[in-house]
Amino acid sequence: MDRFTVLTGVAAPLRVVNVDTDMIIPKQYLKTIKRTGLGKGLFSEARYRDDGSDNPDFVLNQPAYRSARILVAGDNFGCGSSREHAPWALLDFGIRCIISTSFADIFYNNCFKNGILPIKVSPEELEKLFDDAERGANATLTIDLEKQEIRGPDGGVIRFDIDPFRKHCLLNGLDDIGLTMVKADRIEKFETDTAASRPWL
Repeated sequence: MDRFTVLTGVAAPLRVVNVDTDMIIPKQYLKTIKRTGLGKGLFSEARYRDDGSDNPDFVLNQPAYRSARILVAGDNFGCGSSREHAPWALLDFGIRCIISTSFADIFYNNCFKNGILPIKVSPEELEKLFDDAERGANATLTIDLEKQEIRGPDGGVIRFDIDPFRKHCLLNGLDDIGLTMVKADRIEKFETDTAASRPWL
């Protein structure tokens, strides 16, 4: 998993509440267990017209936001089914940070396990970030995980809270497998000791 330290990028405003995981990645894209290639399906029912062409009204199809790295979204983001394909699709598109007032629990946990930082802010702070994000090409935010700060284009700073363990994992690029591999020496010693003391196993 890639480390998350400081992210500077364009923030796309998605003024929609209760964005569920089926909207993020519709069910027809769930046939794969690969984490790559899902970016094309991200928000596909909103991004594309029935003939497959881009919907120019959808925020991620607008020129200023086609390379957005940050998503500023309405309340209760990631609700619905627990599909892990949702953070996979966001990450494959290039989104590394989502800012909202609230997230569905399973989606929130899945983000951390896949290198995406979900940030919870107050409604007033979210409205300020929506204003920043609606500046188009000038909608650049900087997310500093170590300092737990969101820095806006005008120099304003919003601080955010994060669980220390989750912060440690993101800063060091540790998913569940990575956390296990940190203890590889101890695991190997345990296996060697067990084989010596109980060879019949």
